[in-house]
Amino acid sequence: MKSLPARRFKRLYEQVLLSRPFALIMGWLFSVAFPAAAYWGVQVFERPNTGQQTALIATTFAFLLSHFGAKNLLSRYPGGRSQGLITTQVVVFYGATIIGTLLLRIEVSRLLLLASGGAALVWFHIEYILTRAYFKPKLAVIPGGFADEVLALPNCDARPLAKLDLAGTRYDGVVADFQVLNADEARFLTACALANVPVYNAKTVFESMTGRVKIDRMSENNIGALLPSSAYELTKGIIDRAIVLATIPFVLPVGIITAILIRLESPGPVIYTQTRIGRGNKPFTIYKFRSMRFDREADERFAGEDDLRITRVGRVIRKLRIDELPQFLNVLKGEMSLIGPRPEQPSFVEEFDKKIPFYSYRHVVKPGITGWAQVRHGYAANSDETKIKIEHDFYYIKNCSLTLDFLIVLLTIKTMLSGFGAR
Repeated sequence: MKSLPARRFKRLYEQVLLSRPFALIMGWLFSVAFPAAAYWGVQVFERPNTGQQTALIATTFAFLLSHFGAKNLLSRYPGGRSQGLITTQVVVFYGATIIGTLLLRIEVSRLLLLASGGAALVWFHIEYILTRAYFKPKLAVIPGGFADEVLALPNCDARPLAKLDLAGTRYDGVVADFQVLNADEARFLTACALANVPVYNAKTVFESMTGRVKIDRMSENNIGALLPSSAYELTKGIIDRAIVLATIPFVLPVGIITAILIRLESPGPVIYTQTRIGRGNKPFTIYKFRSMRFDREADERFAGEDDLRITRVGRVIRKLRIDELPQFLNVLKGEMSLIGPRPEQPSFVEEFDKKIPFYSYRHVVKPGITGWAQVRHGYAANSDETKIKIEHDFYYIKNCSLTLDFLIVLLTIKTMLSGFGAR
């Protein structure tokens, strides 16, 4: 289960106002019809000419991409339905539409597309603000075992049941740790299911809400589930290389300018190489633009936010993730993917493998330039934070798909703009 659906709204007006068709119609009127009427007048809907028809189709297409991208794809995962992601997704979908019309040489008003994109941006923010309270999961929790961790989650309305009775309160579901149920609790959950109230395992809810898979509570079945399909890995590898090759004309000038600035600021090589552990626990050489003062004899250690070794240029390229661009070569060599768990240094892997159960299982997939842990957790400076970061990596491995990869791309763009987790 990737997300918890809102199931408690069963009154007719609630089902209408919170329904997909209502949001789709209102969003289209605000984001497509209103800008078109303001640009051409309301008569555009009576007798539109060929150019106006094309513009209406293009703006409708861009809006539908944004709408279904947010509703069907992104909101399936933790963090996919967030106000901070709205701007990124609208810019990406409308930008893709504008680029598509340019490449296909379709005559359409760019001004109208921009106006529609601005209106869509406003609409999605309005919709999010008005509906976020209704889509926040409201859960009845039977205390005990892993269910206590659900009660501690900050992003859901989880209420402990003092007795086995919902007392007429509408909930999106009932949560319990199935491993510690007694007979009365099991019968109560059965009665809830018969009354059309969803029943969830606490661990499933925890993973759905946090985007983490608990490392110290995995069974053999869980481990077996953390295996990506061969078809997905093959498709992802092809897409990785295609994106790298397609972006070379843009990446190369940025890389040349970065290299010049690095050499001007401090002595030492422009490209920094280091041994990291990749898929199958195999070591490989990773490439990065040097962002610190050069010291080949320095010990391996975490680079803190205020690390004095970081240069002025390095601070900028770390925040914008430009220092990772040389890893495109690792992608072409098949050692890395664009998206996956970040590779660690051998000494760190050896240390964490002793402290954290199943740590090395994160090496079942190729490491990535960006990943779920980077956009959800940020930088890990110690073993406790690393444990949480690994839980995010395990969630990614368990749920990896092209849809989740696309969400990570959008969150990475948002991260680059905000500097979250940059070290």
